[in-house]
Amino acid sequence: MAGEKPNEDGLTEVDLFLQRYPDTRFIDAVLIDMCGIARGKRIPVSELPTLFTQGLSVTASLYALDATGDQLDIMGRGFSDGDPDGTAIPVPGTLAPMPWAGSEHGQVLLHLDEQPGSAEMIDPRNILATVVAAFSARGLTPVVACELEFYLIDRIRTANGHPQPPPLPGTDRRDRLNQVYSFDTLDYFRDFLDRLQEWAEMQAIPTSAASAEFAPAQFEVNLEHQSSALRAADHAALFRRLVKSAAIHNEMEATFHPKPYPEQAGSGFHVHISLLDKAGRNIFAGQGEKGSEALRHAIAGLCAALPETMAICVPNVGGFRRFEPDLFVPLSACWGYNNRSVAVRVPPGPDTARRLEHRVACADANPYLLLAALLAGILYGLDAQLDPGPDITGRRPGSAGSGKLPLTPWDALSALDRATILPRYLPQAYLGFYAEAKRRELEKFIKAPGVREYAWYL
Repeated sequence: MAGEKPNEDGLTEVDLFLQRYPDTRFIDAVLIDMCGIARGKRIPVSELPTLFTQGLSVTASLYALDATGDQLDIMGRGFSDGDPDGTAIPVPGTLAPMPWAGSEHGQVLLHLDEQPGSAEMIDPRNILATVVAAFSARGLTPVVACELEFYLIDRIRTANGHPQPPPLPGTDRRDRLNQVYSFDTLDYFRDFLDRLQEWAEMQAIPTSAASAEFAPAQFEVNLEHQSSALRAADHAALFRRLVKSAAIHNEMEATFHPKPYPEQAGSGFHVHISLLDKAGRNIFAGQGEKGSEALRHAIAGLCAALPETMAICVPNVGGFRRFEPDLFVPLSACWGYNNRSVAVRVPPGPDTARRLEHRVACADANPYLLLAALLAGILYGLDAQLDPGPDITGRRPGSAGSGKLPLTPWDALSALDRATILPRYLPQAYLGFYAEAKRRELEKFIKAPGVREYAWYL
Protein backbone atom coordinates (compact mmCIF):
# COMPACT_ATOMS: atom_id res chain seq x y z
CA MET A 1 0.00 0.00 0.00
CA ALA A 2 1.17 3.54 -0.68
CA GLY A 3 2.29 5.72 2.18
CA GLU A 4 1.11 9.21 3.00
CA LYS A 5 1.74 12.02 0.55
CA PRO A 6 3.24 15.13 2.20
CA ASN A 7 1.83 18.57 1.47
CA GLU A 8 3.82 21.41 -0.08
CA ASP A 9 5.56 21.97 3.25
CA GLY A 10 6.60 18.33 3.43
CA LEU A 11 4.08 17.55 6.20
CA THR A 12 1.79 14.54 6.19
CA GLU A 13 -1.72 14.31 7.62
CA VAL A 14 -0.22 12.66 10.72
CA ASP A 15 2.34 15.45 11.12
CA LEU A 16 -0.30 18.13 10.89
CA PHE A 17 -2.61 16.35 13.32
CA LEU A 18 0.07 15.84 15.96
CA GLN A 19 1.21 19.46 15.63
CA ARG A 20 -2.33 20.65 16.27
CA TYR A 21 -3.20 18.09 18.95
CA PRO A 22 0.07 17.32 20.74
CA ASP A 23 -1.65 15.89 23.85
CA THR A 24 -3.12 12.96 21.89
CA ARG A 25 -2.25 9.59 23.41
CA PHE A 26 -4.72 7.23 21.75
CA ILE A 27 -6.36 6.85 18.34
CA ASP A 28 -9.60 5.02 17.64
CA ALA A 29 -9.15 3.16 14.34
CA VAL A 30 -12.79 3.06 13.19
CA LEU A 31 -14.40 0.65 10.74
CA ILE A 32 -18.11 0.70 9.80
CA ASP A 33 -19.67 -2.75 9.68
CA MET A 34 -22.63 -4.10 7.70
CA CYS A 35 -25.09 -2.74 10.27
CA GLY A 36 -23.50 0.73 10.17
CA ILE A 37 -22.00 0.23 13.63
CA ALA A 38 -18.57 1.75 14.33
CA ARG A 39 -16.12 -0.92 15.45
CA GLY A 40 -12.33 -1.17 15.51
CA LYS A 41 -9.29 -0.86 17.74
CA ARG A 42 -7.86 1.79 20.08
CA ILE A 43 -4.14 2.14 19.44
CA PRO A 44 -1.42 4.23 21.10
CA VAL A 45 -0.56 7.37 19.17
CA SER A 46 3.00 6.08 18.71
CA GLU A 47 1.57 3.56 16.23
CA LEU A 48 -0.20 6.22 14.15
CA PRO A 49 2.58 6.69 11.56
CA THR A 50 2.76 2.91 11.03
CA LEU A 51 -1.02 2.77 10.66
CA PHE A 52 -0.81 5.26 7.78
CA THR A 53 2.09 3.50 6.04
CA GLN A 54 1.34 -0.18 6.68
CA GLY A 55 -2.32 -0.38 7.67
CA LEU A 56 -3.89 -2.30 10.52
CA SER A 57 -4.57 -6.03 10.74
CA VAL A 58 -8.23 -6.68 11.50
CA THR A 59 -10.46 -9.70 11.23
CA ALA A 60 -12.39 -9.34 7.98
CA SER A 61 -15.47 -10.95 9.54
CA LEU A 62 -15.84 -7.82 11.66
CA TYR A 63 -17.84 -6.49 8.72
CA ALA A 64 -20.30 -9.39 8.99
CA LEU A 65 -21.33 -9.09 12.64
CA ASP A 66 -25.03 -8.76 13.35
CA ALA A 67 -26.67 -5.92 15.27
CA THR A 68 -25.82 -7.55 18.61
CA GLY A 69 -22.18 -8.17 17.66
CA ASP A 70 -22.61 -11.91 17.12
CA GLN A 71 -20.57 -13.80 14.55
CA LEU A 72 -23.10 -15.85 12.56
CA ASP A 73 -20.62 -17.52 10.16
CA ILE A 74 -22.49 -16.20 7.13
CA MET A 75 -21.59 -18.25 4.05
CA GLY A 76 -18.62 -19.65 5.91
CA ARG A 77 -17.10 -16.25 6.74
CA GLY A 78 -15.96 -16.35 10.37
CA PHE A 79 -15.73 -19.70 12.12
CA SER A 80 -15.62 -21.93 9.05
CA ASP A 81 -12.74 -20.17 7.29
CA GLY A 82 -10.67 -19.65 10.44
CA ASP A 83 -11.54 -15.94 10.66
CA PRO A 84 -8.59 -14.63 8.61
CA ASP A 85 -7.22 -11.11 8.96
CA GLY A 86 -7.30 -8.41 6.34
CA THR A 87 -5.49 -5.08 6.19
CA ALA A 88 -7.46 -1.92 6.92
CA ILE A 89 -6.07 1.40 5.68
CA PRO A 90 -6.90 4.98 6.67
CA VAL A 91 -9.34 7.06 4.67
CA PRO A 92 -7.45 10.28 3.85
CA GLY A 93 -8.78 13.37 5.57
CA THR A 94 -10.55 11.56 8.42
CA LEU A 95 -7.89 11.83 11.15
CA ALA A 96 -9.57 14.07 13.72
CA PRO A 97 -9.90 14.70 17.46
CA MET A 98 -12.51 12.92 19.58
CA PRO A 99 -13.82 15.88 21.60
CA TRP A 100 -16.20 13.80 23.70
CA ALA A 101 -13.24 11.78 25.01
CA GLY A 102 -11.00 14.71 25.93
CA SER A 103 -7.77 16.06 24.49
CA GLU A 104 -5.91 12.74 24.63
CA HIS A 105 -8.05 10.90 22.04
CA GLY A 106 -8.41 11.04 18.28
CA GLN A 107 -9.98 8.88 15.61
CA VAL A 108 -9.44 7.91 11.99
CA LEU A 109 -11.77 6.07 9.63
CA LEU A 110 -10.42 2.94 7.93
CA HIS A 111 -11.55 0.74 5.08
CA LEU A 112 -10.49 -2.77 4.17
CA ASP A 113 -7.83 -3.09 1.46
CA GLU A 114 -9.70 -5.34 -0.99
CA GLN A 115 -9.30 -6.12 -4.67
CA PRO A 116 -11.95 -4.10 -6.58
CA GLY A 117 -14.60 -6.37 -8.05
CA SER A 118 -13.49 -9.38 -6.03
CA ALA A 119 -16.16 -11.89 -5.06
CA GLU A 120 -14.69 -11.79 -1.55
CA MET A 121 -15.45 -8.09 -1.00
CA ILE A 122 -17.02 -7.54 2.40
CA ASP A 123 -16.43 -3.87 3.33
CA PRO A 124 -19.57 -1.78 2.56
CA ARG A 125 -17.39 1.22 1.69
CA ASN A 126 -15.74 -0.77 -1.07
CA ILE A 127 -19.15 -1.84 -2.38
CA LEU A 128 -20.05 1.83 -2.79
CA ALA A 129 -16.68 2.47 -4.45
CA THR A 130 -17.54 -0.01 -7.22
CA VAL A 131 -20.67 1.95 -8.15
CA VAL A 132 -18.86 5.29 -7.98
CA ALA A 133 -16.26 3.85 -10.39
CA ALA A 134 -19.07 2.96 -12.82
CA PHE A 135 -20.19 6.60 -12.81
CA SER A 136 -16.61 7.76 -13.37
CA ALA A 137 -16.35 5.44 -16.37
CA ARG A 138 -19.35 7.27 -17.85
CA GLY A 139 -17.83 10.70 -17.15
CA LEU A 140 -20.29 11.42 -14.33
CA THR A 141 -19.85 12.48 -10.70
CA PRO A 142 -22.66 12.02 -8.16
CA VAL A 143 -23.14 14.96 -5.80
CA VAL A 144 -24.74 13.70 -2.59
CA ALA A 145 -26.17 15.19 0.59
CA CYS A 146 -27.60 13.19 3.50
CA GLU A 147 -30.29 14.21 5.96
CA LEU A 148 -30.55 12.16 9.15
CA GLU A 149 -33.37 12.12 11.69
CA PHE A 150 -32.91 10.90 15.25
CA TYR A 151 -34.46 10.97 18.70
CA LEU A 152 -32.99 12.08 21.99
CA ILE A 153 -34.22 9.77 24.74
CA ASP A 154 -33.87 9.55 28.50
CA ARG A 155 -31.14 7.34 29.87
CA ILE A 156 -33.80 5.88 32.19
CA ARG A 157 -36.32 3.52 30.57
CA THR A 158 -39.97 3.17 31.56
CA ALA A 159 -41.08 0.44 33.97
CA ASN A 160 -41.60 -1.95 31.04
CA GLY A 161 -38.19 -1.17 29.55
CA HIS A 162 -39.38 1.15 26.77
CA PRO A 163 -37.66 4.41 25.77
CA GLN A 164 -39.13 7.72 26.85
CA PRO A 165 -38.47 11.37 25.96
CA PRO A 166 -35.86 13.14 28.08
CA PRO A 167 -36.75 15.89 30.53
CA LEU A 168 -36.68 19.31 28.92
CA PRO A 169 -33.36 20.81 30.07
CA GLY A 170 -33.87 23.30 32.88
CA THR A 171 -37.32 21.91 33.75
CA ASP A 172 -38.87 18.93 35.50
CA ARG A 173 -41.13 18.20 32.50
CA ARG A 174 -40.62 15.69 29.70
CA ASP A 175 -40.96 16.73 26.10
CA ARG A 176 -44.40 15.38 25.11
CA LEU A 177 -45.36 17.72 22.26
CA ASN A 178 -45.05 17.35 18.50
CA GLN A 179 -43.88 20.87 17.80
CA VAL A 180 -42.34 20.49 14.35
CA TYR A 181 -39.91 23.30 13.44
CA SER A 182 -40.29 24.66 16.97
CA PHE A 183 -37.67 27.17 18.09
CA ASP A 184 -38.70 26.43 21.67
CA THR A 185 -37.56 22.83 21.21
CA LEU A 186 -34.28 23.97 19.64
CA ASP A 187 -33.77 26.38 22.54
CA TYR A 188 -34.48 23.76 25.20
CA PHE A 189 -31.87 21.48 23.67
CA ARG A 190 -29.48 24.28 22.71
CA ASP A 191 -26.57 22.91 24.75
CA PHE A 192 -26.74 19.58 22.94
CA LEU A 193 -27.16 21.13 19.48
CA ASP A 194 -24.40 23.70 20.05
CA ARG A 195 -22.03 20.98 21.21
CA LEU A 196 -22.98 18.82 18.25
CA GLN A 197 -22.19 21.65 15.85
CA GLU A 198 -18.89 22.46 17.57
CA TRP A 199 -17.74 18.84 17.58
CA ALA A 200 -18.83 18.32 13.97
CA GLU A 201 -16.61 21.23 12.95
CA MET A 202 -13.70 19.72 14.87
CA GLN A 203 -14.19 16.46 12.99
CA ALA A 204 -14.67 18.16 9.59
CA ILE A 205 -18.21 16.79 9.32
CA PRO A 206 -20.02 19.58 7.44
CA THR A 207 -23.41 19.99 9.10
CA SER A 208 -26.00 22.46 7.87
CA ALA A 209 -29.54 23.15 9.09
CA ALA A 210 -30.99 21.53 12.22
CA SER A 211 -34.72 21.37 12.90
CA ALA A 212 -37.16 19.96 15.40
CA GLU A 213 -39.22 17.19 13.80
CA PHE A 214 -42.71 15.74 14.23
CA ALA A 215 -42.24 14.05 17.62
CA PRO A 216 -40.91 14.82 21.11
CA ALA A 217 -37.13 15.40 21.09
CA GLN A 218 -36.87 14.31 17.46
CA PHE A 219 -34.47 16.25 15.25
CA GLU A 220 -33.16 16.33 11.72
CA VAL A 221 -29.68 17.54 10.83
CA ASN A 222 -28.63 18.11 7.23
CA LEU A 223 -25.14 17.34 6.01
CA GLU A 224 -23.73 19.45 3.19
CA HIS A 225 -23.54 18.28 -0.42
CA GLN A 226 -20.36 16.44 -1.38
CA SER A 227 -18.95 15.79 -4.85
CA SER A 228 -17.70 12.47 -3.49
CA ALA A 229 -20.38 9.92 -2.65
CA LEU A 230 -17.82 8.07 -0.54
CA ARG A 231 -17.10 11.17 1.50
CA ALA A 232 -20.84 11.84 1.94
CA ALA A 233 -21.27 8.31 3.32
CA ASP A 234 -18.21 8.76 5.57
CA HIS A 235 -19.77 11.89 7.01
CA ALA A 236 -23.10 10.15 7.65
CA ALA A 237 -21.46 7.16 9.33
CA LEU A 238 -19.25 9.26 11.58
CA PHE A 239 -22.05 11.74 12.30
CA ARG A 240 -24.13 9.01 13.92
CA ARG A 241 -21.27 8.23 16.29
CA LEU A 242 -20.91 11.93 17.01
CA VAL A 243 -24.62 12.38 17.80
CA LYS A 244 -24.63 9.48 20.24
CA SER A 245 -21.51 10.78 21.98
CA ALA A 246 -22.86 14.33 22.25
CA ALA A 247 -26.11 13.02 23.74
CA ILE A 248 -24.24 11.03 26.40
CA HIS A 249 -22.19 14.12 27.22
CA ASN A 250 -25.50 15.93 27.83
CA GLU A 251 -26.81 13.14 30.09
CA MET A 252 -29.16 11.72 27.46
CA GLU A 253 -29.01 9.07 24.79
CA ALA A 254 -29.61 9.36 21.05
CA THR A 255 -31.14 6.72 18.84
CA PHE A 256 -31.41 6.33 15.08
CA HIS A 257 -33.96 3.55 15.58
CA PRO A 258 -36.53 4.25 12.86
CA LYS A 259 -39.58 3.86 15.11
CA PRO A 260 -38.80 4.00 18.84
CA TYR A 261 -42.36 5.07 19.70
CA PRO A 262 -45.17 3.20 17.88
CA GLU A 263 -47.52 6.19 18.09
CA GLN A 264 -45.00 8.78 16.85
CA ALA A 265 -43.33 9.60 13.55
CA GLY A 266 -40.39 7.50 12.46
CA SER A 267 -36.85 8.62 11.68
CA GLY A 268 -35.68 8.61 8.08
CA PHE A 269 -32.48 8.92 6.09
CA HIS A 270 -33.17 11.23 3.14
CA VAL A 271 -30.63 11.45 0.33
CA HIS A 272 -30.31 14.28 -2.21
CA ILE A 273 -28.48 13.43 -5.44
CA SER A 274 -27.50 15.33 -8.58
CA LEU A 275 -25.02 14.39 -11.31
CA LEU A 276 -22.22 16.45 -12.84
CA ASP A 277 -20.68 15.79 -16.24
CA LYS A 278 -16.97 16.19 -17.02
CA ALA A 279 -17.45 19.94 -17.49
CA GLY A 280 -19.06 20.26 -14.06
CA ARG A 281 -22.55 20.81 -15.43
CA ASN A 282 -25.56 19.41 -13.60
CA ILE A 283 -27.14 16.99 -16.08
CA PHE A 284 -30.44 17.11 -14.16
CA ALA A 285 -30.83 20.82 -15.01
CA GLY A 286 -33.03 21.86 -17.92
CA GLN A 287 -36.67 22.63 -18.67
CA GLY A 288 -36.97 24.71 -15.52
CA GLU A 289 -38.57 23.08 -12.48
CA LYS A 290 -39.36 19.93 -14.47
CA GLY A 291 -35.68 19.10 -14.92
CA SER A 292 -33.99 17.26 -17.77
CA GLU A 293 -34.67 13.94 -19.45
CA ALA A 294 -31.68 12.58 -17.53
CA LEU A 295 -33.46 13.47 -14.28
CA ARG A 296 -36.54 11.56 -15.43
CA HIS A 297 -34.41 8.55 -16.38
CA ALA A 298 -32.74 8.61 -12.95
CA ILE A 299 -36.09 8.81 -11.16
CA ALA A 300 -37.43 5.92 -13.22
CA GLY A 301 -34.41 3.79 -12.36
CA LEU A 302 -34.77 4.51 -8.66
CA CYS A 303 -38.47 3.62 -8.71
CA ALA A 304 -37.82 0.44 -10.68
CA ALA A 305 -35.14 -0.65 -8.20
CA LEU A 306 -37.08 0.31 -5.07
CA PRO A 307 -38.57 -3.12 -4.26
CA GLU A 308 -35.20 -4.88 -4.40
CA THR A 309 -33.47 -2.12 -2.42
CA MET A 310 -35.94 -2.21 0.49
CA ALA A 311 -33.89 -4.71 2.52
CA ILE A 312 -31.01 -2.20 2.38
CA CYS A 313 -33.19 0.88 2.97
CA VAL A 314 -34.96 -0.82 5.90
CA PRO A 315 -32.38 -3.15 7.46
CA ASN A 316 -34.23 -4.07 10.65
CA VAL A 317 -37.68 -5.17 11.82
CA GLY A 318 -38.67 -1.90 13.48
CA GLY A 319 -38.17 0.12 10.35
CA PHE A 320 -41.17 -1.43 8.63
CA ARG A 321 -43.46 0.11 11.26
CA ARG A 322 -42.43 3.49 9.88
CA PHE A 323 -44.47 2.96 6.70
CA GLU A 324 -47.93 4.28 7.51
CA PRO A 325 -50.27 6.74 5.77
CA ASP A 326 -50.09 10.47 6.49
CA LEU A 327 -46.56 10.39 7.92
CA PHE A 328 -44.70 11.65 4.82
CA VAL A 329 -43.43 8.12 4.20
CA PRO A 330 -44.11 6.48 0.81
CA LEU A 331 -46.04 3.24 0.51
CA SER A 332 -45.27 2.67 -3.17
CA ALA A 333 -42.63 3.34 -5.83
CA CYS A 334 -43.96 6.78 -6.72
CA TRP A 335 -42.43 10.16 -7.51
CA GLY A 336 -43.47 13.80 -7.70
CA TYR A 337 -42.48 17.43 -7.68
CA ASN A 338 -42.19 19.22 -4.32
CA ASN A 339 -44.15 16.48 -2.56
CA ARG A 340 -42.89 14.93 0.68
CA SER A 341 -45.19 11.89 0.56
CA VAL A 342 -43.57 10.28 -2.47
CA ALA A 343 -40.62 7.91 -2.66
CA VAL A 344 -38.58 10.12 -4.99
CA ARG A 345 -39.14 13.86 -4.72
CA VAL A 346 -37.88 16.66 -6.97
CA PRO A 347 -37.39 19.64 -4.62
CA PRO A 348 -37.99 23.18 -5.86
CA GLY A 349 -35.10 25.55 -6.43
CA PRO A 350 -32.88 27.07 -9.10
CA ASP A 351 -32.31 25.00 -12.22
CA THR A 352 -28.57 24.73 -11.60
CA ALA A 353 -29.32 22.99 -8.28
CA ARG A 354 -31.87 20.55 -9.76
CA ARG A 355 -31.70 17.26 -7.87
CA LEU A 356 -33.77 14.36 -6.66
CA GLU A 357 -34.48 13.34 -3.08
CA HIS A 358 -34.87 9.70 -2.07
CA ARG A 359 -37.18 9.53 0.98
CA VAL A 360 -37.61 5.81 1.65
CA ALA A 361 -34.66 4.78 3.82
CA CYS A 362 -34.68 4.47 7.59
CA ALA A 363 -32.25 6.37 9.78
CA ASP A 364 -30.35 3.20 10.73
CA ALA A 365 -29.54 2.16 7.14
CA ASN A 366 -25.86 1.59 6.38
CA PRO A 367 -24.81 4.81 4.56
CA TYR A 368 -22.44 3.05 2.14
CA LEU A 369 -24.86 0.32 1.14
CA LEU A 370 -27.73 2.78 0.89
CA LEU A 371 -25.87 5.12 -1.45
CA ALA A 372 -24.57 2.15 -3.45
CA ALA A 373 -28.14 0.86 -3.95
CA LEU A 374 -29.52 4.28 -4.90
CA LEU A 375 -26.73 5.03 -7.34
CA ALA A 376 -27.20 1.60 -8.90
CA GLY A 377 -30.86 2.42 -9.51
CA ILE A 378 -29.94 5.77 -11.06
CA LEU A 379 -27.39 4.12 -13.35
CA TYR A 380 -29.97 1.60 -14.46
CA GLY A 381 -32.43 4.34 -15.33
CA LEU A 382 -29.80 6.26 -17.29
CA ASP A 383 -28.48 3.20 -19.12
CA ALA A 384 -31.96 1.98 -20.08
CA GLN A 385 -33.33 5.51 -20.63
CA LEU A 386 -36.41 4.62 -18.62
CA ASP A 387 -39.45 6.83 -18.32
CA PRO A 388 -40.90 7.23 -14.81
CA GLY A 389 -44.47 7.80 -15.94
CA PRO A 390 -46.58 10.67 -14.62
CA ASP A 391 -45.71 12.38 -11.38
CA ILE A 392 -48.05 11.78 -8.46
CA THR A 393 -50.25 14.53 -7.04
CA GLY A 394 -53.39 14.69 -4.96
CA ARG A 395 -54.49 13.24 -1.66
CA ARG A 396 -52.23 10.67 -0.01
CA PRO A 397 -49.88 10.43 -2.99
CA GLY A 398 -47.54 8.16 -1.07
CA SER A 399 -49.95 5.24 -1.46
CA ALA A 400 -50.28 5.69 -5.22
CA GLY A 401 -47.84 4.69 -7.93
CA SER A 402 -47.16 1.75 -10.17
CA GLY A 403 -45.62 -0.63 -7.68
CA LYS A 404 -46.25 -1.41 -4.02
CA LEU A 405 -43.22 -1.78 -1.81
CA PRO A 406 -42.41 -4.97 0.13
CA LEU A 407 -43.32 -3.81 3.62
CA THR A 408 -42.25 -6.77 5.74
CA PRO A 409 -38.67 -7.93 6.30
CA TRP A 410 -39.45 -11.32 4.74
CA ASP A 411 -40.88 -9.77 1.58
CA ALA A 412 -37.99 -7.30 1.34
CA LEU A 413 -35.38 -10.06 1.59
CA SER A 414 -37.25 -12.12 -0.99
CA ALA A 415 -37.25 -9.12 -3.33
CA LEU A 416 -33.50 -8.78 -2.85
CA ASP A 417 -33.06 -12.50 -3.61
CA ARG A 418 -34.91 -11.96 -6.91
CA ALA A 419 -33.08 -8.74 -7.77
CA THR A 420 -32.27 -8.11 -11.42
CA ILE A 421 -31.17 -4.45 -11.28
CA LEU A 422 -28.76 -4.29 -8.34
CA PRO A 423 -26.63 -7.24 -9.57
CA ARG A 424 -25.83 -5.25 -12.71
CA TYR A 425 -23.86 -2.73 -10.66
CA LEU A 426 -23.12 -4.30 -7.25
CA PRO A 427 -21.21 -7.54 -6.59
CA GLN A 428 -23.72 -10.40 -6.79
CA ALA A 429 -21.84 -12.34 -4.12
CA TYR A 430 -22.14 -9.46 -1.65
CA LEU A 431 -25.87 -9.05 -2.26
CA GLY A 432 -26.35 -12.74 -1.42
CA PHE A 433 -24.10 -12.38 1.60
CA TYR A 434 -26.07 -9.37 2.88
CA ALA A 435 -29.43 -11.07 2.36
CA GLU A 436 -28.30 -14.18 4.21
CA ALA A 437 -26.85 -12.13 7.07
CA LYS A 438 -30.08 -10.18 7.51
CA ARG A 439 -32.18 -13.34 7.24
CA ARG A 440 -30.13 -15.02 9.97
CA GLU A 441 -30.38 -11.91 12.16
CA LEU A 442 -34.16 -11.88 11.66
CA GLU A 443 -34.43 -15.55 12.60
CA LYS A 444 -32.40 -14.87 15.74
CA PHE A 445 -34.70 -11.96 16.60
CA ILE A 446 -37.86 -14.03 16.15
CA LYS A 447 -36.54 -16.75 18.46
CA ALA A 448 -36.39 -14.33 21.40
CA PRO A 449 -39.83 -14.10 23.08
CA GLY A 450 -41.11 -10.61 23.78
CA VAL A 451 -43.49 -8.99 26.25
CA ARG A 452 -46.42 -9.12 23.84
CA GLU A 453 -45.97 -12.85 23.23
CA TYR A 454 -46.39 -13.51 26.95
CA ALA A 455 -49.34 -11.09 27.17
CA TRP A 456 -51.14 -12.71 24.24
CA TYR A 457 -50.29 -16.40 24.43
CA LEU A 458 -49.01 -17.39 27.89
